[in-house]
Amino acid sequence: MKLPEASNFIEQIINEELEQGKLESIGNEIHVRFPPEPNGYLHIGHVKAMCINFGVKDKYHGTLNLRMDDTNPAKEDYEYVNSIVDAIKWLGFEYDKLVFASDYYDRLYEIAEKYILDGNAYVCDLTAEEITATRGTLTEAGKPSPYRGRSVEENLKLFREMKEGVYPDGAKTLRAKIDMASPNVNMRDPIIYRIAHVPHYRTGDKWCIYPMYDFAHPVSDAIEGITHSLCSLEFENHRPLYNWFVEKAGFPAPRPRQIEFARLNITNMLMSKRYLKKLVDEGFVSGWDDPRMPTIMGLKNRGVPPEALKKFCADVGVAKAYSVVSQAQLDSCIRDELNANAERAMAVLNPLKLSITNYAGEETLDFEKNPLRPEDGVRPVKFTGSVYIDRDDFSLDPPPKYKRLQRGGTVRLKGAYIVRCDDVKLGADGEVEEVFCTYFPESKSGSKAECTVKAKGVVQWVDCEYGKDAEFRHYKPLLKDEEYPDQDYAERLDPESERRSAGKAEPYLLECVDDTPFQILRTGYYKKSCDGGLVLSEIVSLKDSFNK
Repeated sequence: MKLPEASNFIEQIINEELEQGKLESIGNEIHVRFPPEPNGYLHIGHVKAMCINFGVKDKYHGTLNLRMDDTNPAKEDYEYVNSIVDAIKWLGFEYDKLVFASDYYDRLYEIAEKYILDGNAYVCDLTAEEITATRGTLTEAGKPSPYRGRSVEENLKLFREMKEGVYPDGAKTLRAKIDMASPNVNMRDPIIYRIAHVPHYRTGDKWCIYPMYDFAHPVSDAIEGITHSLCSLEFENHRPLYNWFVEKAGFPAPRPRQIEFARLNITNMLMSKRYLKKLVDEGFVSGWDDPRMPTIMGLKNRGVPPEALKKFCADVGVAKAYSVVSQAQLDSCIRDELNANAERAMAVLNPLKLSITNYAGEETLDFEKNPLRPEDGVRPVKFTGSVYIDRDDFSLDPPPKYKRLQRGGTVRLKGAYIVRCDDVKLGADGEVEEVFCTYFPESKSGSKAECTVKAKGVVQWVDCEYGKDAEFRHYKPLLKDEEYPDQDYAERLDPESERRSAGKAEPYLLECVDDTPFQILRTGYYKKSCDGGLVLSEIVSLKDSFNK
């Protein structure tokens, strides 16, 4: 068989296995899975895991299970299941089957009894604190539980009583019997089942004992016939335990093979569902889909295109070594995608009135939708000769080489005319309230008429009569800069990560469909929405610090 060319170390491993015939007994079919726990919303770190798993599925024409690893009933809910499914769909990935670890609870229990019958598991009465205290350290072996020598019959009886609800939470656990002196702490008789009188969102009160993740995860892989368990690097030390659970359960070869890759770490970003949930629960953000959140739904709500996230993960690549990626690289991918596809529009964040004293009436100008997509054509923009420009585009005392408007100077109004500032009106506080200008009819954009007046700068504008009030929302990372990365995240939260201000925008933005992204000329990329009025939320700035 002709194998696809490997583009990373994971694909090299798969190719080697196929070449060596290790998967011939199952028809060389590659079967992977994406197994999130439904205890929160997926974040951008999960996008990398999805890109890897779905990428392997597509490249090898294999199959992929979306599996909810739901073994912790106290923290899991259908809300999170639905959010995971929605996030995957929005990103454009397609899985072959949706399954749940809780689908296998009966089978997992049977396998746990098999461990007991084979002498590979025992019921332990030590508390969680006592188990931790006797586990040992990286340099010292652990101490065997005094209950490690219980007979098979006694262990089976106690385990069945655990299942029947005879004992309270924490009274007993089922532990694997492996090696308390193993240099790998994970192999020192880990817990397989614990007692938890908590209803499960899918199975209700059927169970009062629940399998631990380290047991349920590999065995679920084996039940589903997964060939490759692709996971992040923190599970590398768990690999021997993964293999032990599958082997002792009696699954035949080829058994699932765990391969680890470096997780995605981005500067200034919280990449932990536990911390993200805390932000939601404590009200620091408006919810899991707050535009400042690194969750997939937060990024979607902010207006980030899904193609940009996948391009970012492709650029970061698949590596084995830990690394931290600059958020500027993510912003650059978002910017590139929006620059190519987003329509252009005009708005001013800090309006200053500009009146053209020699202009009368109104006209309709042609405004190019996207200069990179000439096939999109133009749209009409009303012009009456009284417009708002951004206050930052005018100066009474300009610095050297200033290219915007000043007294006696000229500037081009984008898509309209060149204007010259003749006078200004000052308020009682000495601030400019209005600028009075002369326009040059022969300078109209697109006109073939010869115009001797030149302008070095071009500024955006919004017509005073037709312009609409707009609220601008700007976002900064939730975490302050990475100067103190070892501090607790709560000490690094930026209370000014969201800023709102009032400005003006052309009426087209109010009329268009919600969630449409735009490049607001000379300002940034914004998503349009309506929240009691026109709202323009910043997706990413125009300034690209990464490529520079």
